[in-house]
Amino acid sequence: MKLVPITSTPRRASYDVVIVGGAMIGSSIAWFLANTVGFDGSILVVERDTTYSACSTVHTNSCMRQQFSNELNIRMSQFAGDFVRNFAAYMGNHPEVPDLAVNHFGYMYLAADQAFAATLRDNQATQAAFGAGTRIMSPDEIAAEYPFYNVDDLVCGSHNQIDEGYFDGGTMFDWFRRGAREAGVEYLAGEVTAINTTSGKVGSVALADGHDIACGTLVNAAGPRASVVAAMAGLELDVQARKRFTFIFNAAEPLSSDLPLTIDPTGIHVRTDGRAYMAGCTPDHDPPVDFDDFAMDHDIFEDKVWPALAHRIPAFERIKVQTQWAGHYAHNPLDHNVIVGPHPEISNFVFANGFSGHGLQQSPAVGRGVAEWIAHGRFRSLDLTPLGYQRILDQRPFVETAII
Repeated sequence: MKLVPITSTPRRASYDVVIVGGAMIGSSIAWFLANTVGFDGSILVVERDTTYSACSTVHTNSCMRQQFSNELNIRMSQFAGDFVRNFAAYMGNHPEVPDLAVNHFGYMYLAADQAFAATLRDNQATQAAFGAGTRIMSPDEIAAEYPFYNVDDLVCGSHNQIDEGYFDGGTMFDWFRRGAREAGVEYLAGEVTAINTTSGKVGSVALADGHDIACGTLVNAAGPRASVVAAMAGLELDVQARKRFTFIFNAAEPLSSDLPLTIDPTGIHVRTDGRAYMAGCTPDHDPPVDFDDFAMDHDIFEDKVWPALAHRIPAFERIKVQTQWAGHYAHNPLDHNVIVGPHPEISNFVFANGFSGHGLQQSPAVGRGVAEWIAHGRFRSLDLTPLGYQRILDQRPFVETAII
Protein backbone atom coordinates (compact mmCIF):
# COMPACT_ATOMS: atom_id res chain seq x y z
CA MET A 1 0.00 0.00 0.00
CA LYS A 2 1.21 3.47 -0.83
CA LEU A 3 1.94 6.03 1.86
CA VAL A 4 -0.40 8.99 2.07
CA PRO A 5 1.81 11.96 1.10
CA ILE A 6 2.63 14.61 3.70
CA THR A 7 1.00 17.87 2.60
CA SER A 8 0.70 21.46 3.80
CA THR A 9 -2.99 21.73 2.87
CA PRO A 10 -5.70 19.48 4.34
CA ARG A 11 -7.51 17.27 1.87
CA ARG A 12 -10.80 17.43 3.72
CA ALA A 13 -12.89 19.96 5.58
CA SER A 14 -13.72 17.50 8.35
CA TYR A 15 -11.94 14.63 10.13
CA ASP A 16 -13.16 12.17 12.69
CA VAL A 17 -9.94 12.58 14.68
CA VAL A 18 -7.39 15.40 14.66
CA ILE A 19 -4.11 14.71 16.50
CA VAL A 20 -2.09 17.80 17.39
CA GLY A 21 1.55 16.67 17.35
CA GLY A 22 3.07 14.01 15.13
CA ALA A 23 6.15 12.91 17.08
CA MET A 24 6.35 9.61 18.97
CA ILE A 25 3.14 9.90 20.98
CA GLY A 26 0.98 11.36 18.24
CA SER A 27 2.24 8.83 15.71
CA SER A 28 1.75 5.92 18.10
CA ILE A 29 -1.86 6.97 18.66
CA ALA A 30 -2.38 7.42 14.91
CA TRP A 31 -0.94 3.97 14.13
CA PHE A 32 -2.89 2.14 16.82
CA LEU A 33 -6.12 3.92 15.95
CA ALA A 34 -5.78 3.29 12.22
CA ASN A 35 -5.25 -0.40 12.98
CA THR A 36 -8.04 -0.76 15.56
CA VAL A 37 -10.71 -3.22 14.52
CA GLY A 38 -14.04 -1.44 14.36
CA PHE A 39 -12.63 2.01 13.64
CA ASP A 40 -12.73 3.23 10.05
CA GLY A 41 -12.78 6.99 10.57
CA SER A 42 -10.57 9.66 9.08
CA ILE A 43 -7.45 10.76 10.98
CA LEU A 44 -5.39 13.92 10.54
CA VAL A 45 -2.06 14.46 12.30
CA VAL A 46 -0.96 18.11 12.41
CA GLU A 47 2.77 18.59 13.00
CA ARG A 48 4.31 22.04 13.13
CA ASP A 49 7.87 20.76 12.40
CA THR A 50 7.99 17.73 10.14
CA THR A 51 11.79 17.66 10.44
CA TYR A 52 11.23 16.82 14.13
CA SER A 53 14.57 18.49 14.84
CA ALA A 54 13.46 20.12 18.09
CA CYS A 55 11.02 17.53 19.44
CA SER A 56 11.60 15.44 22.56
CA THR A 57 11.50 12.26 20.46
CA VAL A 58 14.76 12.93 18.65
CA HIS A 59 16.53 13.94 21.86
CA THR A 60 15.51 10.82 23.76
CA ASN A 61 17.89 8.26 25.23
CA SER A 62 15.55 5.42 24.13
CA CYS A 63 15.46 3.69 27.51
CA MET A 64 12.82 1.50 29.10
CA ARG A 65 12.40 -0.08 32.49
CA GLN A 66 9.98 -1.98 34.69
CA GLN A 67 11.47 -0.59 37.89
CA PHE A 68 8.53 1.54 38.94
CA SER A 69 6.66 1.54 42.23
CA ASN A 70 3.15 1.58 40.77
CA GLU A 71 1.48 -1.40 39.11
CA LEU A 72 0.09 0.65 36.23
CA ASN A 73 3.50 2.02 35.23
CA ILE A 74 4.94 -1.50 35.49
CA ARG A 75 2.20 -2.90 33.27
CA MET A 76 2.69 -0.14 30.70
CA SER A 77 6.40 -0.91 30.50
CA GLN A 78 5.76 -4.64 30.25
CA PHE A 79 3.61 -4.02 27.21
CA ALA A 80 6.39 -1.87 25.75
CA GLY A 81 8.84 -4.73 26.30
CA ASP A 82 6.56 -7.16 24.50
CA PHE A 83 5.93 -4.65 21.72
CA VAL A 84 9.63 -4.10 21.12
CA ARG A 85 10.49 -7.81 21.22
CA ASN A 86 7.68 -8.66 18.79
CA PHE A 87 7.79 -5.48 16.75
CA ALA A 88 7.60 -7.12 13.33
CA ALA A 89 4.55 -9.15 14.34
CA TYR A 90 2.78 -6.08 15.71
CA MET A 91 3.52 -4.35 12.41
CA GLY A 92 1.73 -7.12 10.56
CA ASN A 93 4.93 -8.91 9.49
CA HIS A 94 5.49 -6.30 6.81
CA PRO A 95 8.43 -7.63 4.77
CA GLU A 96 10.44 -4.44 5.27
CA VAL A 97 9.95 -4.14 9.03
CA PRO A 98 13.27 -4.79 10.83
CA ASP A 99 13.73 -6.33 14.24
CA LEU A 100 14.37 -3.53 16.70
CA ALA A 101 17.87 -3.44 18.14
CA VAL A 102 17.63 -3.83 21.90
CA ASN A 103 20.07 -4.22 24.77
CA HIS A 104 18.68 -5.77 27.94
CA PHE A 105 21.50 -4.86 30.29
CA GLY A 106 18.93 -3.39 32.65
CA TYR A 107 18.76 -0.51 35.07
CA MET A 108 20.91 -0.44 38.20
CA TYR A 109 19.52 1.80 40.94
CA LEU A 110 22.14 2.41 43.63
CA ALA A 111 21.32 3.29 47.24
CA ALA A 112 23.85 5.01 49.49
CA ASP A 113 21.58 5.30 52.55
CA GLN A 114 19.13 3.10 54.41
CA ALA A 115 16.09 5.20 53.51
CA PHE A 116 16.53 4.82 49.76
CA ALA A 117 17.53 1.16 50.22
CA ALA A 118 14.16 0.61 51.92
CA THR A 119 12.42 2.30 48.98
CA LEU A 120 14.22 0.02 46.53
CA ARG A 121 13.26 -3.06 48.54
CA ASP A 122 9.62 -1.99 48.69
CA ASN A 123 9.62 -1.29 44.96
CA GLN A 124 11.23 -4.65 44.22
CA ALA A 125 8.46 -6.43 46.13
CA THR A 126 5.85 -4.59 44.08
CA GLN A 127 7.66 -5.29 40.83
CA ALA A 128 8.06 -8.98 41.65
CA ALA A 129 4.34 -9.25 42.44
CA PHE A 130 3.59 -8.24 38.86
CA GLY A 131 6.21 -10.43 37.21
CA ALA A 132 9.19 -8.12 36.90
CA GLY A 133 12.59 -9.74 37.34
CA THR A 134 14.09 -7.15 39.68
CA ARG A 135 16.51 -8.30 42.37
CA ILE A 136 18.13 -6.50 45.27
CA MET A 137 21.91 -6.85 45.25
CA SER A 138 24.34 -6.32 48.12
CA PRO A 139 27.52 -4.30 47.51
CA ASP A 140 29.51 -7.54 47.39
CA GLU A 141 27.14 -9.02 44.82
CA ILE A 142 27.36 -5.87 42.70
CA ALA A 143 31.17 -5.93 42.86
CA ALA A 144 31.30 -9.61 41.93
CA GLU A 145 29.21 -9.13 38.77
CA TYR A 146 30.35 -5.62 37.89
CA PRO A 147 33.85 -5.14 39.30
CA PHE A 148 34.24 -1.68 37.79
CA TYR A 149 31.89 -0.06 40.34
CA ASN A 150 33.15 1.57 43.51
CA VAL A 151 30.74 0.06 46.07
CA ASP A 152 32.40 1.34 49.26
CA ASP A 153 29.62 3.83 50.04
CA LEU A 154 26.65 1.73 48.85
CA VAL A 155 23.97 -0.05 50.86
CA CYS A 156 22.45 -2.01 47.98
CA GLY A 157 21.43 -1.93 44.34
CA SER A 158 18.29 -2.84 42.40
CA HIS A 159 18.75 -4.50 39.02
CA ASN A 160 16.57 -6.11 36.35
CA GLN A 161 17.74 -7.46 32.98
CA ILE A 162 14.34 -8.54 31.67
CA ASP A 163 12.99 -6.04 29.14
CA GLU A 164 15.09 -3.26 30.64
CA GLY A 165 17.80 -1.27 28.95
CA TYR A 166 17.53 0.64 25.71
CA PHE A 167 16.18 0.02 22.23
CA ASP A 168 16.04 1.54 18.77
CA GLY A 169 13.30 4.07 19.41
CA GLY A 170 14.06 5.94 16.20
CA THR A 171 13.11 2.96 14.05
CA MET A 172 9.94 2.40 16.06
CA PHE A 173 8.99 6.04 15.50
CA ASP A 174 9.68 5.78 11.76
CA TRP A 175 7.44 2.74 11.48
CA PHE A 176 4.64 4.25 13.53
CA ARG A 177 4.56 7.11 11.02
CA ARG A 178 4.95 4.91 7.97
CA GLY A 179 2.41 2.37 9.15
CA ALA A 180 -0.10 5.09 9.97
CA ARG A 181 0.29 6.67 6.54
CA GLU A 182 -0.02 3.29 4.83
CA ALA A 183 -3.28 2.82 6.74
CA GLY A 184 -4.62 6.11 5.40
CA VAL A 185 -3.66 8.61 8.10
CA GLU A 186 -2.97 12.06 6.70
CA TYR A 187 0.01 14.02 8.04
CA LEU A 188 -0.15 17.77 7.64
CA ALA A 189 2.82 20.12 7.90
CA GLY A 190 1.10 22.96 9.70
CA GLU A 191 0.15 24.45 13.03
CA VAL A 192 -3.08 24.57 14.99
CA THR A 193 -3.68 28.15 16.15
CA ALA A 194 -7.18 27.89 17.67
CA ILE A 195 -9.59 25.26 18.95
CA ASN A 196 -13.26 26.10 18.74
CA THR A 197 -15.62 24.61 21.33
CA THR A 198 -19.41 24.70 21.29
CA SER A 199 -21.81 23.26 23.87
CA GLY A 200 -19.02 21.50 25.72
CA LYS A 201 -17.49 19.89 22.64
CA VAL A 202 -14.55 20.61 20.36
CA GLY A 203 -16.12 21.47 17.04
CA SER A 204 -13.20 22.53 14.87
CA VAL A 205 -9.58 23.64 14.78
CA ALA A 206 -8.10 26.60 12.94
CA LEU A 207 -4.76 26.28 11.16
CA ALA A 208 -2.12 28.94 10.69
CA ASP A 209 -2.78 28.97 6.94
CA GLY A 210 -6.40 30.00 7.49
CA HIS A 211 -8.11 26.63 7.09
CA ASP A 212 -10.80 25.69 9.59
CA ILE A 213 -11.26 21.94 10.05
CA ALA A 214 -14.18 20.25 11.75
CA CYS A 215 -13.25 17.30 13.96
CA GLY A 216 -15.04 14.67 15.99
CA THR A 217 -12.24 14.12 18.52
CA LEU A 218 -9.14 16.17 19.21
CA VAL A 219 -6.03 14.58 20.73
CA ASN A 220 -3.42 16.75 22.41
CA ALA A 221 -0.06 15.08 21.71
CA ALA A 222 1.96 18.28 21.59
CA GLY A 223 4.80 17.30 23.92
CA PRO A 224 6.24 20.27 25.87
CA ARG A 225 3.75 22.55 24.07
CA ALA A 226 0.75 20.66 25.45
CA SER A 227 -0.31 23.52 27.75
CA VAL A 228 -0.46 25.88 24.77
CA VAL A 229 -2.78 23.51 22.91
CA ALA A 230 -4.99 22.99 25.97
CA ALA A 231 -5.27 26.76 26.48
CA MET A 232 -6.67 27.10 22.94
CA ALA A 233 -9.68 25.12 24.18
CA GLY A 234 -9.89 27.16 27.39
CA LEU A 235 -8.39 24.36 29.50
CA GLU A 236 -5.66 24.61 32.11
CA LEU A 237 -2.78 22.16 31.81
CA ASP A 238 0.49 22.61 33.65
CA VAL A 239 3.00 20.83 31.42
CA GLN A 240 6.38 22.52 31.25
CA ALA A 241 9.45 22.26 29.06
CA ARG A 242 12.31 21.27 31.37
CA LYS A 243 15.87 20.99 30.10
CA ARG A 244 17.81 17.70 30.36
CA PHE A 245 21.45 17.20 29.31
CA THR A 246 23.00 14.19 27.59
CA PHE A 247 26.69 13.43 26.97
CA ILE A 248 28.26 10.72 24.82
CA PHE A 249 31.83 9.94 25.82
CA ASN A 250 34.66 7.49 25.26
CA ALA A 251 36.77 6.04 28.05
CA ALA A 252 40.53 5.54 27.91
CA GLU A 253 39.94 2.31 29.83
CA PRO A 254 36.77 0.67 28.44
CA LEU A 255 34.83 -1.42 30.92
CA SER A 256 35.03 -5.21 30.89
CA SER A 257 31.30 -5.63 30.19
CA ASP A 258 28.20 -3.63 29.34
CA LEU A 259 27.36 -0.94 31.87
CA PRO A 260 23.73 -1.14 33.03
CA LEU A 261 21.84 2.10 33.00
CA THR A 262 23.10 3.18 36.39
CA ILE A 263 21.23 5.69 38.51
CA ASP A 264 23.83 6.98 40.95
CA PRO A 265 22.83 8.41 44.35
CA THR A 266 23.98 11.81 43.03
CA GLY A 267 21.23 11.67 40.41
CA ILE A 268 23.62 11.19 37.49
CA HIS A 269 22.73 8.32 35.17
CA VAL A 270 25.10 6.54 32.79
CA ARG A 271 25.04 3.49 30.52
CA THR A 272 26.80 1.73 27.69
CA ASP A 273 25.94 3.23 24.31
CA GLY A 274 27.38 0.98 21.61
CA ARG A 275 31.14 1.30 21.89
CA ALA A 276 30.83 4.50 23.89
CA TYR A 277 28.95 5.58 27.00
CA MET A 278 26.02 7.90 27.59
CA ALA A 279 25.51 10.02 30.70
CA GLY A 280 22.77 12.42 31.62
CA CYS A 281 21.61 14.66 34.40
CA THR A 282 19.06 17.15 35.61
CA PRO A 283 20.37 20.68 36.25
CA ASP A 284 20.52 21.69 39.91
CA HIS A 285 18.40 24.72 39.02
CA ASP A 286 15.51 23.28 36.99
CA PRO A 287 13.01 25.97 35.96
CA PRO A 288 10.65 25.82 32.97
CA VAL A 289 12.40 26.94 29.79
CA ASP A 290 11.34 28.36 26.45
CA PHE A 291 10.34 25.81 23.84
CA ASP A 292 13.26 26.82 21.61
CA ASP A 293 15.87 26.91 24.40
CA PHE A 294 18.31 24.06 23.74
CA ALA A 295 21.44 25.87 24.89
CA MET A 296 23.98 23.66 26.63
CA ASP A 297 25.35 24.35 30.08
CA HIS A 298 29.03 23.91 29.26
CA ASP A 299 30.09 23.74 32.91
CA ILE A 300 27.72 21.05 34.12
CA PHE A 301 29.77 18.13 32.83
CA GLU A 302 32.99 19.23 34.54
CA ASP A 303 31.27 20.43 37.70
CA LYS A 304 28.62 17.76 38.24
CA VAL A 305 28.70 14.80 35.87
CA TRP A 306 32.36 13.88 35.61
CA PRO A 307 33.09 13.94 39.39
CA ALA A 308 30.14 11.62 40.02
CA LEU A 309 31.18 9.28 37.22
CA ALA A 310 34.80 9.10 38.32
CA HIS A 311 33.78 8.37 41.90
CA ARG A 312 31.37 5.58 41.02
CA ILE A 313 33.43 4.06 38.19
CA PRO A 314 37.15 4.85 38.66
CA ALA A 315 37.89 3.84 35.05
CA PHE A 316 35.92 6.94 34.04
CA GLU A 317 38.60 9.20 35.48
CA ARG A 318 39.95 9.46 31.92
CA ILE A 319 37.11 10.11 29.49
CA LYS A 320 36.49 12.38 26.52
CA VAL A 321 33.12 13.80 25.54
CA GLN A 322 32.34 13.13 21.88
CA THR A 323 28.99 14.87 21.58
CA GLN A 324 26.40 16.47 23.83
CA TRP A 325 22.93 17.93 23.61
CA ALA A 326 20.08 19.41 25.58
CA GLY A 327 16.56 18.08 25.20
CA HIS A 328 13.23 18.79 26.87
CA TYR A 329 11.11 16.77 29.23
CA ALA A 330 7.37 17.45 28.90
CA HIS A 331 7.24 17.82 32.67
CA ASN A 332 4.11 17.33 34.78
CA PRO A 333 5.05 19.08 38.04
CA LEU A 334 2.14 17.56 40.00
CA ASP A 335 3.47 14.00 39.99
CA HIS A 336 5.84 13.47 37.02
CA ASN A 337 3.44 11.05 35.30
CA VAL A 338 1.50 11.10 32.07
CA ILE A 339 -1.94 12.68 31.80
CA VAL A 340 -4.03 10.57 29.44
CA GLY A 341 -7.66 10.33 28.46
CA PRO A 342 -10.62 12.65 27.97
CA HIS A 343 -11.35 15.92 29.70
CA PRO A 344 -14.22 15.34 32.16
CA GLU A 345 -16.34 18.13 30.66
CA ILE A 346 -15.10 18.47 27.07
CA SER A 347 -15.09 14.73 26.46
CA ASN A 348 -13.88 14.85 22.87
CA PHE A 349 -10.69 16.64 23.97
CA VAL A 350 -8.21 13.85 24.78
CA PHE A 351 -4.91 14.29 26.62
CA ALA A 352 -1.67 12.40 26.03
CA ASN A 353 0.70 14.75 27.82
CA GLY A 354 3.21 15.31 30.60
CA PHE A 355 5.22 12.10 30.25
CA SER A 356 8.10 13.62 32.23
CA GLY A 357 10.74 11.51 30.52
CA HIS A 358 8.75 8.27 30.18
CA GLY A 359 7.25 9.00 26.76
CA LEU A 360 9.20 6.64 24.54
CA GLN A 361 8.76 3.59 26.75
CA GLN A 362 5.10 4.36 27.41
CA SER A 363 4.19 5.24 23.82
CA PRO A 364 2.91 1.76 22.88
CA ALA A 365 0.62 1.50 25.93
CA VAL A 366 -0.66 5.07 25.61
CA GLY A 367 -1.10 4.77 21.84
CA ARG A 368 -3.12 1.59 22.30
CA GLY A 369 -5.11 3.05 25.19
CA VAL A 370 -6.07 6.30 23.49
CA ALA A 371 -7.03 4.37 20.34
CA GLU A 372 -9.27 2.10 22.42
CA TRP A 373 -10.92 5.06 24.11
CA ILE A 374 -11.65 6.81 20.81
CA ALA A 375 -12.87 3.66 19.06
CA HIS A 376 -14.79 2.05 21.93
CA GLY A 377 -15.37 4.76 24.52
CA ARG A 378 -13.27 3.02 27.16
CA PHE A 379 -9.84 1.59 27.88
CA ARG A 380 -9.92 -2.13 27.14
CA SER A 381 -6.44 -3.63 27.45
CA LEU A 382 -5.14 -1.64 30.40
CA ASP A 383 -7.24 0.78 32.45
CA LEU A 384 -5.42 4.11 32.26
CA THR A 385 -8.15 5.97 34.17
CA PRO A 386 -5.92 6.61 37.25
CA LEU A 387 -3.69 8.67 34.96
CA GLY A 388 -6.56 10.83 33.77
CA TYR A 389 -7.07 14.59 33.91
CA GLN A 390 -9.45 14.42 36.89
CA ARG A 391 -6.50 13.99 39.24
CA ILE A 392 -5.07 17.25 37.90
CA LEU A 393 -8.31 19.07 38.74
CA ASP A 394 -8.35 17.46 42.18
CA GLN A 395 -4.60 18.06 42.72
CA ARG A 396 -4.38 14.40 43.70
CA PRO A 397 -0.96 13.05 42.65
CA PHE A 398 -0.53 9.62 41.10
CA VAL A 399 2.11 8.37 43.50
CA GLU A 400 5.26 6.98 41.86
CA THR A 401 8.51 6.88 43.82
CA ALA A 402 10.74 5.65 40.99
CA ILE A 403 11.23 8.92 39.14
CA ILE A 404 14.47 9.87 37.40
